[in-house]
Amino acid sequence: MSNESQSSVVPPEPPPVRTADPERVFYWLKQGWHDLRAAGRPSLLHGLLVVVLSLAILATTLLRWELVMIAASCFVFIGPFLATGLYAISKSLSGGGRPSVTDAVNGWLHASKCLFRFGLLLVFACVVWVAFSLAMFYFFVNVRITDPAEFLRYVLTQHDGLFLLWSILGGLYAALAFSVTVVTMPLLVDRDVTLWLAIRTSVRAVGENPVTMLWWAMVILGLTGVSFASGMLGFLVLYPLMGHASWHVYSELVDASDLPTYTTVE
Repeated sequence: MSNESQSSVVPPEPPPVRTADPERVFYWLKQGWHDLRAAGRPSLLHGLLVVVLSLAILATTLLRWELVMIAASCFVFIGPFLATGLYAISKSLSGGGRPSVTDAVNGWLHASKCLFRFGLLLVFACVVWVAFSLAMFYFFVNVRITDPAEFLRYVLTQHDGLFLLWSILGGLYAALAFSVTVVTMPLLVDRDVTLWLAIRTSVRAVGENPVTMLWWAMVILGLTGVSFASGMLGFLVLYPLMGHASWHVYSELVDASDLPTYTTVE
């Protein structure tokens, strides 16, 4: 059974970060597809879980239609967290192993404490955004809207710029979430480091590769949009594809060779 090493010496500074050209985005997707095909069932189980969760959330938000877009935006915060098992599977594949559900479970167990704290942080960020969005909607929208069609009509015809402001703030909030998650989760799965060190490494990786990371964020946004447009069914394949590709983003951008690994206690 694997446990977080209590005696590991964590370097005070984040590990070295490499730079990558924007074209590498396509290579990461190619490697993610390779991992998905090699892993098979364990990867697709992650996709199935996300499909079921997404449909459940959609069914709930349809009772209050104004929550649909807010719930969709929260995927930015929760999505990387749910992919923890996919990072562990890709790690196993990179080491020549035969991936299984056990690899995914061990990925959660290794960094359980840090993952729990980071998960709480992401949930808190999501709650803050939902509260802010609802406050804007209820206090500043003076039009009666009873269904999604009326909401779309309001968005296309409103002249007060409120939806534009919400979109800009949401984009900035999503950019911040992306910066602190894109490398953090794979690093926590791979190495025995603190949450703070992992977050600093993620922010540095984005800062050193702004254009490439912008392209990668657009790819994630596009694939997520396709999944939404397919009635969430696209997540069955596209979610594990994004998760596995994210592992290759981390492994290429971060030189984690000097960071402590997890110890195994017999």
